[in-house]
Amino acid sequence: MQYRKLGNSGAVVSAYCLGTMTFGAESDEATSIRLMDQYVEAGGNFLDTANVYSAGVSEEIVGRWLKTKKLRDLVVTTKGRFPMGDGPNHLGLSRKNLNETLDASLRRLQVEHIDLYQLHAFDALTPLDETLRFLDDAIAAGKIGYYGLSNFLGWQLTKAVWIAKGQGYQPPVTLQPQYNLLVRDIEHEIVPAALDANIGLLPWSPLGGGWLSGKYQRDQMPTGATRLGENPKRGMEAFDKRNGNAKTWDVIGAVEDISHSRGATMAQVALAWVAAQPAVTSVIIGARTTEQLTDNLGAADLVLSQEEVTKLSDVSKPEMSDYPYGEGGIGQRHRKLEGGR
Repeated sequence: MQYRKLGNSGAVVSAYCLGTMTFGAESDEATSIRLMDQYVEAGGNFLDTANVYSAGVSEEIVGRWLKTKKLRDLVVTTKGRFPMGDGPNHLGLSRKNLNETLDASLRRLQVEHIDLYQLHAFDALTPLDETLRFLDDAIAAGKIGYYGLSNFLGWQLTKAVWIAKGQGYQPPVTLQPQYNLLVRDIEHEIVPAALDANIGLLPWSPLGGGWLSGKYQRDQMPTGATRLGENPKRGMEAFDKRNGNAKTWDVIGAVEDISHSRGATMAQVALAWVAAQPAVTSVIIGARTTEQLTDNLGAADLVLSQEEVTKLSDVSKPEMSDYPYGEGGIGQRHRKLEGGR
């Protein structure tokens, strides 16, 4: 397992993080415990959960597991922002909600300190200064070590960084966005903003909701115990939407070609591509079973050649108009060192 700095902090985490969104829902407690044990045995030291995963059950499972372990190197992260109740103050990034949400996560995790606390999404109703002041106070109180952002846009990330600098607050260290070979739009603004602020990326859904693992077939509606087999219209990875896009199958075909040539699985190839991208600190992998986790962890031993990375990057290149993100816009933002017209 490779290790990397946690964004701009001094903490060190494994290049693959175990996501626990399945805990308490798609994976029962016994399976969840086996997954965590297997992950740690493989050298992983980074666990990602959130208060809304299975309505708090994921945190509770992680908490009961943590209580039986004495793992000093383990870095635990959770998140707050989305509703945990029906009232108007049961969601968002206000001081009131975050104070209650953070304390509740500490209780469920059965810890006095959370290593990385993440804002699960932006809140347009709460002044960002209020949120960042709360997080700075939480660090001073010893409740959290660092904080990060999740699902923030580039301008939102940059605003948070500069408010923190201007007010003397501790700055964010990470950003958790969706990022995979089928979803690369963060490269327009979010990745450059993260690089500028020295913030590490923690990509979620690196397999595109399972699409990049090769489990789905063109024009064949998924069935069985898979996310889309249980709900073909599920979220951003809905079957009809992606199946109808020829580019989806071009990307999957390229992943499959490299997997055959390298003797690796398609999931390992797709994960290795994400791990090799600029600013990426740790890739969040999720699994329902120990077999799936074994497969995903195999990506830690796969280093793609530059030719392979380029092949995957070219076939998955985001489609865009000429301006501002296409060649016309890029030409206006860069210049040759030697000058010239």
